[in-house]
Amino acid sequence: MFRVSNFMLAMVIVIGSAVAAQAQDAPKRAITQIAGDLYRFQNKFHYSVFLVTPDGVIVTDPINADAAKWLKAEIATRFGKPIRYVVYSHDHRDHIAGGEVFAADGAIVVAHEKAKQAIIGEKRPTAVPDITFKKQMTLSLGGKTVELKYLGKNHSNNMIVMRFPAERVLFAVDFIPVKTVGFKDFPDAYLPEWIRSLARVETMDFDILAPGHGPLGTMADVTAYREYMVDLTDQVLAQARMGKTLEETKAAVDLSKYSGWGQFEAWSPLNIEGAYQRAQLNRRGN
Repeated sequence: MFRVSNFMLAMVIVIGSAVAAQAQDAPKRAITQIAGDLYRFQNKFHYSVFLVTPDGVIVTDPINADAAKWLKAEIATRFGKPIRYVVYSHDHRDHIAGGEVFAADGAIVVAHEKAKQAIIGEKRPTAVPDITFKKQMTLSLGGKTVELKYLGKNHSNNMIVMRFPAERVLFAVDFIPVKTVGFKDFPDAYLPEWIRSLARVETMDFDILAPGHGPLGTMADVTAYREYMVDLTDQVLAQARMGKTLEETKAAVDLSKYSGWGQFEAWSPLNIEGAYQRAQLNRRGN
């Protein structure tokens, strides 16, 4: 009896450990209301938004297939509405994988024309867009609208922003982090154009900024990030023009005023590195 009890106890421990490990591995997923009928979907560190209307739902970045399946089920349970449109912010896999989950039920996939080219060319694991546009487009469904706009190159050459006028929200992915420095060494980035696209965002009319990562923000966060990018690129370019090496540039550039921002210690040196590489590629010294 004692041996059986020990065996049973060991099995309980093993099963309990497996359940705990599975719970730790399970992604954090949540749906929160932003304003009116506009909601934010979280999957771990990624976010998208969706708009509920009387005639169906407009969803944005699926994130991945598992996340999309979870979201589709939650929308059906909570709102009882079909998903009519899927809008991609840009072509990067970590935001738009899994679009086929919605497309299989007849949802129309929308993206910038250059995003479609990249999705096909890079063989992204998602549904190919059905409808594309070049500069801007308005989707209307059930008496509600979302305005899609291309502001130029920034974090990719096909990024769009999505403005929800009734809710006064702008969904902008990856190129306007809120109180956080840039992602690593700026992969797939166009820095001068990025700064210009931020200035264009500052002319738009909205109250709430919904980024693809991190907390919600406001117009003040757009301005703060543009100022960071200008500060970074101006300092790095000045060092490059003085013939400084990358390591010398890292030592000289002073971004300490942003030390309270997210990922400052880990990513600000990489931001300098990425800016330095692009400065050297886009200038010709004496």
